[in-house]
Amino acid sequence: MTIPVLTVKGYRPEEIKRLLSGNESFVVAIRLYLVYQVALGYSSRKLAEIHHISFKQITTWVHRFEAEGLDGLRNRKGRGRKSLLSKEKMQRIKTVVLKELPSDHGYKAIKWTGPLLAEWIESKYGVKYQRAQIYNLLRRLGVEFYKKQGLVKTKV
Repeated sequence: MTIPVLTVKGYRPEEIKRLLSGNESFVVAIRLYLVYQVALGYSSRKLAEIHHISFKQITTWVHRFEAEGLDGLRNRKGRGRKSLLSKEKMQRIKTVVLKELPSDHGYKAIKWTGPLLAEWIESKYGVKYQRAQIYNLLRRLGVEFYKKQGLVKTKV
């Protein structure tokens, strides 16, 4: 006889992660817990493997905690590369994806895919997106890609 495995119903792992990352107190607490684990002697590489994050990120949090305390574990504003597309262009992309068909733009496809959208953005705006980045861009626009359904609006 096998022991049943506990599962979570009604939530996908991505949704739970989004809930966690949407609350700064949770984010800081999780990072502090990882710093605590390092202080107990656990390897940052082993912790990274268990928690599905890079060991370098854990190392960075440890150093920031040592230098700045809890403030060092908070998200920092203004990080990352600035978008090459204006807000207006981003809104146009969202409109195209949600309200227009690829055939409206000369493509033979019946629904938008990530690579097809990347091709359209490059032809229209001269900005090239790699496969992973196009899905990140869509997520920032509130659009999620599902293999069977294609692009689907997830939030307004």
